[in-house]
Amino acid sequence: MTEAAKHVPVLLQVAIRMLNVRLGGVIVDATLGYAGHASEIARRLGPEGKLIGFDRDPAAMELAKQRLDALREELGAGMPEVVLHDVEFSRAGEVLAGEKVDGLLADFGVSSMQLNEAHRGFSFQAEGPLDMRMNPRQGATAGQVVNQSGEKELADLIYEFGEERRSRRIARAIVRSRPVTTTAQLARVVAGAAGAMKHERIHPATRTFQALRIYVNAELSEIDALLGAAPGLLKPGGRLVAISFHSLEDRRVKDALREGARQGIWEVLTRKPVTAEAEEEGSDRNPRARSAKLRAAERK
Repeated sequence: MTEAAKHVPVLLQVAIRMLNVRLGGVIVDATLGYAGHASEIARRLGPEGKLIGFDRDPAAMELAKQRLDALREELGAGMPEVVLHDVEFSRAGEVLAGEKVDGLLADFGVSSMQLNEAHRGFSFQAEGPLDMRMNPRQGATAGQVVNQSGEKELADLIYEFGEERRSRRIARAIVRSRPVTTTAQLARVVAGAAGAMKHERIHPATRTFQALRIYVNAELSEIDALLGAAPGLLKPGGRLVAISFHSLEDRRVKDALREGARQGIWEVLTRKPVTAEAEEEGSDRNPRARSAKLRAAERK
């Protein structure tokens, strides 16, 4: 079994249910990843349907293609049309201009496989270069941000994108320790500066790594762009399903849907976010699912 095939999609069954996938429909998976959600969607679309996928990570796109090719061999004539775009999902409105779809799924954040690949530099749990780019072919690396930013700029981004209250002393320690070149080195510097907080259950470097990853990949502006484009992409009755993993993501989704409902654009289907604890995936099967929150809305 390939790594992609072993990948457990977060909140799979509830996402499929909320998307209301039907035979012959057109569904966008804005965060294709390793095609876990997409494969299940494809099974339900049938030969008259269409699956559109976006992912800016070239490695993820290659594995997704392999998984969908294997599914095509399995389903044969029952496979829907598949169109894949290796660009940021923020460009969905531009790429799909004029095309209306029945459903849009977005599973935000970093994938477990990206975290597990030390050379990508997303995780402090293994020694690797400070990269963190979802598309390693463009943009500044986390290492460049860490070593070239001013102390105040670094403190501000750690506070804003990591919600880290100890950001100033962490930034000061990073600047004093330059050059910082690896994930393990950065984790040691941050942990030494932050210290252990009473009742804190996460590693002291968790929020700093989150902040750098979000900043490097412009993740929040990407989400804002997709949420802004979603009403124009969906047919009346079409569904938006968004899965978030921390408060900065979830707040954006919640606020966009609430404002859209006020304007008569959305009917919000989830009064409260759906979490894994109430679903069949459960946090025991998929550790990443523990922090997942799913919100859904229907286009009026």
